[in-house]
Parts: sequence; C-alpha cells; structure tokens
Amino acid sequence: MGMGKNIGFVSTRLAGIDGVSLEASKWAEVLEGSGHRCYWFAGELDKDPKKCFHVAEAHFQHPHNNWINERVFGKINRQPYVTREIHSLRSHLKAKLRKFIDHFNIDLLIIENVLAIPLNIPLGIALTELISETQIPSIAHHHDFYWERSNFLVNAVGEYLHMAFPPKLANIEHVVINSLARDELARRRGILASIIPNVLDFNNSPCIKKDHDKEFRRSFGINNGDVIILQPTRIIKRKGIEHAIELIRALNKPHYKLIISHEAGDEGFQYAEWVKYHAREHGVDLRIANNRIPSPWISNGNNSNRYSLWNVYAYANFITFPSLYEGFGNALIEAIYFKKPMLINRYATFVKDIEPKGFDLVKIDGYLTKETVESVREIIESPVRRQKMVSHNYKIAKKHYSYAVLRQQLKTSVRKLFEQSNLPKTSMRTEYNQHNSCFSEESDLAHLSN
Repeated sequence: MGMGKNIGFVSTRLAGIDGVSLEASKWAEVLEGSGHRCYWFAGELDKDPKKCFHVAEAHFQHPHNNWINERVFGKINRQPYVTREIHSLRSHLKAKLRKFIDHFNIDLLIIENVLAIPLNIPLGIALTELISETQIPSIAHHHDFYWERSNFLVNAVGEYLHMAFPPKLANIEHVVINSLARDELARRRGILASIIPNVLDFNNSPCIKKDHDKEFRRSFGINNGDVIILQPTRIIKRKGIEHAIELIRALNKPHYKLIISHEAGDEGFQYAEWVKYHAREHGVDLRIANNRIPSPWISNGNNSNRYSLWNVYAYANFITFPSLYEGFGNALIEAIYFKKPMLINRYATFVKDIEPKGFDLVKIDGYLTKETVESVREIIESPVRRQKMVSHNYKIAKKHYSYAVLRQQLKTSVRKLFEQSNLPKTSMRTEYNQHNSCFSEESDLAHLSN
C-alpha cells in the first residue's frame, strides 16, 4: 500500500459491540498492522482519546437529529423549516469533518455505514459534499442499505437519499458485506461495489482464560454443572430469539440456561419485554448480560471490565443464531472462531454467500422440527460429534473469513484509490481551505430550534 497513510474512520457511533463498530475495529487492526495510522470521528467513541474527534451531533440519537428523523420518516411531505434544520446541521457537521481531516492530516476516509443507512441525514449529506469538494480518497463501507429496512421506505427525503445514501462519486470506493447488497446497489444506482465479508483472525486462535469460567458463571448466577446456551445478539425482532427459547423448552433440561449477550439496543424495548415474558411462559431460564460485556477491541486505556464478548463465547456450550435477516451475521464466524457448535436459521445472505462454503451447522428454515431438537441434544451430549463439527468449520472459515483475506482486499482498494487520485492531496486541501476560510459554517448551528 506504499507509505503509511493517515486513515480517518467516520460513523455516527464507533463504540460497543454492534456489528459496524466491531468491523471498523478489525479493519483498523489490519490497516495498522500494514503500517497505517487510524483516527476516529463519531458521536460516540470508545477508542484512544488522542486519536478521536468527538462530535455530539454526529450521533444518530442526538436530539437535533431525532427531531429531524421524526419529521421525515413515515411522512411523505417535508416542511421548509425541517429542510432548514437539515442544512443547518449539515453545515455544522461539514465544518467539523474539515477540522477532523486537517487536525489528523487525513489521507483517506473510511465511512462506516453513514452513507448507507440514513439514521443521520445531515451527516450523510455533509460527507458527500465534502468528499466531492476535496476529492479525498474514500472507502464507503456499507453494512445495510435503507431499502432493506421497512421503517425508511416511507419518507420525505427522497432527493437526499438519492444524493447521499450512497453517493455515486469517482473518488469513493464502495464496499459491501454480501452479494445480495452488491447486486441491488448495481441495479438501483449503477454503482459497482466490491464484497469484503466480515472477518476474524483465524490464523491466531483466541486466548481464553480458563480461570475466569467460575467467576463468569457466578456473575450470572449459573452453577458449574449448568449448560450455557448463548444467543450472542441484541434483543431485536429480526434476531428470532423466540426460536432459541422454543429450542430450550423442547430440550427440556432444567440445567440448560439461555444467556443473551446484548441488551435491547436502539430498536425499541417492547420485543425485549415480550422475549422475557415468552421465556417465563415456556419455563426457560433466561439471563440477559446487559452492559456487562464490552467490545474486545476497546483500547481506551481504561479496560477495567473483566469480560469482553470473547469470554461469553468461551464459556458457552452451544450457540443459537436463528436470525430472520442479517447483512452478514458476525455471530456465525465468531462462534466458529471459538470452536462452538451452533444452530442457525437460513437467512438470505447465509443461503447465498455462506452456506455454499460447506459449514457443518444445525440449520432451521424458520421453524424447529423434532429432528433439529434431537440433533442439538446429540451435539451437546457428544464431545466426539462436537469436536468433528467445530474443527471442520474452523478450517473452512480460515480460508474464507480470515484477516489475510481482509488485508489483501483492503490493499487492493487503497492502491486503486490512490492511483486514480489525480491532484496531489496538499494542493487540493490548500485550495479548498483558502476558499473556505472566508466564511464560517459553524455559526449556522445557532439557528437550530430546540
């Protein structure tokens, strides 16, 4: 990739254990291993503060942004005062992005999902304009598009969605995480994207501290003889958690406990309440980890938390992942990385991109059968069957989903961007800054209404 570059990651949130934050951390790990330096711009961050540029208004749940979203989604017409708010916030965010680029002398932007999901419309527009104006080389890493989510389909921001979610610009290299997204992006926008699947470091097995097992179990009130069945997802409807509850009820062993690793997240708490009720009704012992489990990639120098997401996989006996829909499905390769057997629902991306690789998994098609339940019982009770299954899966994943695959693909994308970048970066930036120093866009934010 030539000399090391200063790379700026941009998102609404780069913190915690959601898929976007985890993948961004892995990309940074691989890029830094290749001699680059990574910096972070978002509305919420858990990275090294010296490398961070925090802008509260970039967060998708910032009050100004929520105010806008309430008035443009589920509506078909937009009031002029809402347009003014959008542009006021866009103006503010664009000025902050410029400062971020200048402060860390950024050579390349990596935009994490901000140009795919319109959770923060002003940030998407600000980025699109900035990338167009500065011609800064950019990789747009798209995890899921707005047309894949029903809550964005009725909206009053059609022109902005077409402009910035995602934008079609020569200096943006588009990356998606599955072939369905690639095909749909080409069909809808005429944008050609490359596929980089989510990855893990399969050349280095995870380091597991066995002595933490008892302590971990004690913190969840789980006895040593209990079997831990882990649902390693947030509690949101598309994760199909009711299938995990039904599986444990059908296995009918009181010492089988279900742990959910994440809390409800940003998609409402009604489903979470229903899941708890459903478990009680079915006599299933359910534990929810809530905020106890941080990202394994946190490097803020304040790693006082005893457990990361890794510990949970390490101590689980079996993994359930009955999702109805996934952009990729991080939990799948995480379970394989930890050599854990798992049950999976055949969601579309799995069927198209992952299943053909030949993994040995317990699979369901939207419902549990008696055979499925017996298959899970046999795996939990037979170490020989389990060992054969997990070793086979690890070997396949190492070939297709390792850091080596990511390193090669990123190298290609970065090289391509810098080869086609016509103007030298310094002259672009100098000219851009001279023109923009005449007036400040910061003051616009004062007009935002409360």
